[in-house]
Amino acid sequence: MRLFSPTIRAIPWLAIALLSLPVVGGLAGVLAPALGWLPALGGDELTLAHWRSLAATPGLGDMVRLSLTTGLVSTLVSLAIVMLFIGAFAETRALALVRRLLSPLLAVPHAAAAIGIAFLLTPSGLASRLISPWPSGWETPPDYLFPGDPWGLGLIIGLVIKEVPFLLLMSLAALPQCQAQARLRLARSLGYAPLTAFAKAVLPGLYPLIRLPVYAVIAFASANVEVAMILGPSTPPPLAVSVVRWINDPDLAMRFVASAAALLQLGVTLTALGAWWLGERLIARLFHASLTNGRRHAGDGLWAGAGGLTTLLAVALLGGSLMGLVLWSLAGWWPFPALLPSPLSLHAWQGALPGLLDPLAQTALIGVCATGLSLALAIGALEAEQLRGQGMAAWAELVLYLPLVVPPVAFLFGLVQLQGQAGLAPGTLAVMLAHSLFVLPYVFLSLAESYRRLDPRWAQVAASLGHSPASLFLRVRLPLLTVPILTAAAVGFAVSVGQYLPTLLMSAGRLTTLTTEAVSLASGGDRRLAAVYALMQLLLPALGFALALTLPRLLMRHRSGVLDP
Repeated sequence: MRLFSPTIRAIPWLAIALLSLPVVGGLAGVLAPALGWLPALGGDELTLAHWRSLAATPGLGDMVRLSLTTGLVSTLVSLAIVMLFIGAFAETRALALVRRLLSPLLAVPHAAAAIGIAFLLTPSGLASRLISPWPSGWETPPDYLFPGDPWGLGLIIGLVIKEVPFLLLMSLAALPQCQAQARLRLARSLGYAPLTAFAKAVLPGLYPLIRLPVYAVIAFASANVEVAMILGPSTPPPLAVSVVRWINDPDLAMRFVASAAALLQLGVTLTALGAWWLGERLIARLFHASLTNGRRHAGDGLWAGAGGLTTLLAVALLGGSLMGLVLWSLAGWWPFPALLPSPLSLHAWQGALPGLLDPLAQTALIGVCATGLSLALAIGALEAEQLRGQGMAAWAELVLYLPLVVPPVAFLFGLVQLQGQAGLAPGTLAVMLAHSLFVLPYVFLSLAESYRRLDPRWAQVAASLGHSPASLFLRVRLPLLTVPILTAAAVGFAVSVGQYLPTLLMSAGRLTTLTTEAVSLASGGDRRLAAVYALMQLLLPALGFALALTLPRLLMRHRSGVLDP
């Protein structure tokens, strides 16, 4: 127990090392091949020839445009939906209901949601069947391109569906920090309408607290691979998808071009972040006067309706996509415009089962290990805050978001290069550590609010009874935080299950998980098999959340009041 405090104080530095060194090392690892230096592949002199080859690639401008526009537009739409919803429904039952649904919504893997959206909105999808043959009059599937439209609208829809729950979670966690309730009540007492009160009194204090999560969303959306492969255009695709294709090209010389393109992707993401930052300044300047003009109403009814409608639409799209997955996995024969398949069959499940077991086991093993490591580091870092008596420094918070803000395709490819030069074999350990890079920030963010807001009087009472810091941690704090810890673990496990690019790159394509298989099948012609794998992707996170709900009641059944301190 003497080592408890020194060990806990060292854990934040371990977390910082885990989050920062791979990103910095990966970026350094991709820089040299981009400039022609990779002796293992015959590159022994610095040159810009690979940048010239990249610049001559047909459609490069469209790739960059797609990455920029889909990243910025999806983030703007998601943020607008979240702010309108919170402003319109703050302190209502609707907000409390959505708060309870957030974790399960956040747990839906990106690939599964994208496959479900594709099945829902494709010309022969569930949405077309709902209005066919009446009232649309369609006896055959309508003629429009989805997914894969050249403007990236399908990709934007898929990104918005997954970004809204994340931004909502971050916003709800930040509301207490900006004293939103007190600001809102003061504004309402002065006669401001609900949404106007939120926009003028709460939003200026809330946005700075969620700026980093918004930047993380921009980085993810502008460099996403799995959602873009399923819902995005293919000729040309967004830049990040092209980078992955060049990495996997049988011609090893394409690795140089892929390195240059990975750095270009980093530049595209930084450009998107810069454009957003300039937009923030412009909006602040344009709307500064409106904050103090004294207007109590600013179209509240219209904006509240828009907030409720868009949130309902997002939830309906996600629910409809999941329904489409279930129906396709059970479809025996499903001609258009029949609303339901007939007959229903388990044939797809029976056919997929033998091939499912190995990806299922790999996914579960990697998810459990990555979540366990991330949970230990997150709890240790938060306990260190309690020992120090002060919160996280601003620079440490930046490091926490580093793997989320830097495009994964940029630094993961560099890590692969370093891995090869160091002679380290790709495999489960490398994939597990790579997953931890992305799991740790989500676990920390999910747990931090509950950990920091635990009533300090529990610790004071335990200390007055002679408990040491280690005893206080093990016998008081951990039992009281059982539910938040298990919920954070469930979120982390779901994030690991949904990881595509780290699995593909760090295993050199030799490791198959449910996500890699689902993304591969989504581009094939067998919708039934793709639906089965997508549903299995959902099943594992759902099992994690079920355990997070039931285990505390079993473990604490003899400790009255512990689950509701």
